[in-house]
Amino acid sequence: MKQLFPVLYATLVAMVVMSISTACERKEPVRVSLKAGSQVVASSARSEQPLRIGMGAMITPKEGYVYYQRLQAYIGKRIGRQVQLVDRDNYDEMNHLLETGGVDAAFVCAGPYVEGKVKFGMELLAMPLVKGKPIYHSYIIVHRESPIKRFEELRGKVFAFVDPKSNTGKLVPTYMLARINETPDSFFGRYVYTNSHDQSIRAVAERLVDGAAVDSLIWEYTALKNPKLTEQTRIITRSDPYGIPPVVVRPGIDPELKRRLGDILFSAADDAEGREILKGMMIDRFVAGDDSNYDTIRQMNRWIEAQRKGKK
Repeated sequence: MKQLFPVLYATLVAMVVMSISTACERKEPVRVSLKAGSQVVASSARSEQPLRIGMGAMITPKEGYVYYQRLQAYIGKRIGRQVQLVDRDNYDEMNHLLETGGVDAAFVCAGPYVEGKVKFGMELLAMPLVKGKPIYHSYIIVHRESPIKRFEELRGKVFAFVDPKSNTGKLVPTYMLARINETPDSFFGRYVYTNSHDQSIRAVAERLVDGAAVDSLIWEYTALKNPKLTEQTRIITRSDPYGIPPVVVRPGIDPELKRRLGDILFSAADDAEGREILKGMMIDRFVAGDDSNYDTIRQMNRWIEAQRKGKK
């Protein structure tokens, strides 16, 4: 992998740390060790183990974190059980927690859901509807003053991916390159992983990179909540639609707990408190998960793998 040159990399890391440290009163979720035999420690003396819901900075802009906290409280009140938010820094770690029982449910990216279902039986619970549809796109963005107008013009430039397992932040642009017989290594001059979509947006806005691939939902959310940032960027490519990031549960979860959690999410749009939380998350409502919604991602994976094998 081509690494970002030292000065730019150090600047990007400093930017990410500063952004996290200045987040407005963001309460840190529980951190869970991935070491074998580790135990989740409840934050209260209650004997009943809390319901652990995974989320991460990869898919949660800091501007929207308050609504995840409110959803946490909303679920806890209706399920009659303490709820903990469990944070991880990348998709692999969150999938590992789901596989090993470190969390009971999680908000995950569509790509890691497809992988987790095959690898260890991750179960689809719910899909959010945004503007009436369970889909989203990958946006390829550049600085607003950049002369670049097409994805192909990013050849030899510095590019930001989100995470190696991100659908919109890595898989989709990799597929776009494969369609023109290229790879990230052969096409870009250098590339970096920022670990979150909002940090990729910021990297473009501050001209730390020439372009980036980001989640359309997060770009649109940031445009609403922090327009000064997205106004420094310009969308040059909007991908085909793909299945939206879902809510999933770990394999082996108690069926009754799964049913109750699903019922709470599905009915959230039907009461005032739930509607207000969903509005803040820019979600119309949650609906039952449909695994076929993610077939286009599987098709991309198969095509990229076939191309890779064909070059050997």
